[in-house]
Amino acid sequence: MRVKVSHLTVTFGAKTAPVTALRDVSFETGENEFVTFIGPSGCGKTTLLRAVAGLVAPRTGHVERLPAPADRNQQLLLVFQEDSVFPWMTVLDNATFGLRMQAVPAAEREARARVLLDRFGLAGRERAYPHQLSLGMKQRVAVIRCFLSDPAVMLMDEPFAALDAQTRMTLQQELLSLWEQSPKTVVFVTHDIEEAILLSDRVVVLDGPPGAIVHEIRIPFARPRRPALVLDAEFLELKRTIWSRLTPLTNRHAGVA
Repeated sequence: MRVKVSHLTVTFGAKTAPVTALRDVSFETGENEFVTFIGPSGCGKTTLLRAVAGLVAPRTGHVERLPAPADRNQQLLLVFQEDSVFPWMTVLDNATFGLRMQAVPAAEREARARVLLDRFGLAGRERAYPHQLSLGMKQRVAVIRCFLSDPAVMLMDEPFAALDAQTRMTLQQELLSLWEQSPKTVVFVTHDIEEAILLSDRVVVLDGPPGAIVHEIRIPFARPRRPALVLDAEFLELKRTIWSRLTPLTNRHAGVA
């Protein structure tokens, strides 16, 4: 499935004093493309994801889901930065929630979940509750649930931002591996340039408020991508290029001359 956003404008607040969060944003994903949005705080990245998910109503413009003939479903799922799991459910129940909603038999959904729980280092935690887990573990459960649900489109709002560097690297690689095995359209939000390059087919730079697209960068690296790619000269040069485009935006927002 592809996502097409056309001339999207989103405002909040009273009609007498509205605040424009996004203004005239247009983009289209490719089939199974991994697109990442990056930009300074307050530029509307999260609002854009919520609008694509249908959680925020646009003032003008619209969002379309364009299914391919082979698409099994048109489901779209959003993974938040944190608090993406149900606190009253166990790890296993959280992981299999989407499958249960799809009426997958209990034995099958548990077997499928255990494979990913083991792969993500959560074997033995199946009966634990979220309050017994670290933030990194909870985010692993959220990603597992999303992939098990097999949506046509995954929306991910800085899912690894609050994690330590080592855990973040581990989950980036697991996400890449799962996505390469089961490609789907992903719209991802991050503040981290390195993460954006490593994961994405295309990086889109937002400025704002109000949020607007100011740059698009096609990522040239073949897949699968190894962790050591971040040390390659071409990777570092691309990182500098994106940084040079972001720095004036970030400085302006921070009031730096």
